[in-house]
Amino acid sequence: MSLKVFKESNEAIAALAEVFVADAKKAIAKNDRFSVALSGGSSPKKLYELLASKYKNELDWKKVYFFFGDERYVAHTHPDSNYLMAKTAMLDSLQIADNQVYKVDTALDPASAALEYQRCICAFFNDKPVFDLVLLGLGDDAHTASIFPGTDLVWIEEELVKEVYLKDKEVYRISFSATLINDAAHIAFLTFGANKADAIKAVLEGERDVAQYPAQLIKPRNGELDWFVDEAAVGKLSR
Repeated sequence: MSLKVFKESNEAIAALAEVFVADAKKAIAKNDRFSVALSGGSSPKKLYELLASKYKNELDWKKVYFFFGDERYVAHTHPDSNYLMAKTAMLDSLQIADNQVYKVDTALDPASAALEYQRCICAFFNDKPVFDLVLLGLGDDAHTASIFPGTDLVWIEEELVKEVYLKDKEVYRISFSATLINDAAHIAFLTFGANKADAIKAVLEGERDVAQYPAQLIKPRNGELDWFVDEAAVGKLSR
């Protein structure tokens, strides 16, 4: 695990953009395609916008295939949709074809949507799914993807994708399991802001308690794990 600390959040975003492009070039040279699982929420939006502008001509984007590490159980046109955020911030600008974007089918019931997304992922890889890059964020409560504290998703080992009901928000989400994430060749957290300092300290330095701090589950089996953070986010670490 590597912790990459930058003075400002924009520097962390720029560094991760460079890594995204480097990983993509490497995967395309080796396998003629690059598979990436995007994260949702507000943190990665600037990353996507940077990739769609500064790096628009740096990659053969026709060989990049996009998935979503988690998705809100809403229509693809809903403001809360992770797909819609990625579409407006990056996919449209890069003119990414529909067959390069693997969306969660939220027209299905939540359990069926999770099963169908798992089927699509397995079909894409035609074997055990191993993403070239999985992008993750970290919530103030130490959740990642939609693996929230105290939910069944914390204990999932067999399923690769699973629906989860968040009682406090009264909503469903569809999420990669830690099992699927940990098989990736490269996992990268993008986290910044003083509001994340307690969560980062708990995940990186606290006693292991995955039920309370689900991001502790992320430990790649054979791949790399990098954290891209600003100084404010790691202000409470002891080292």
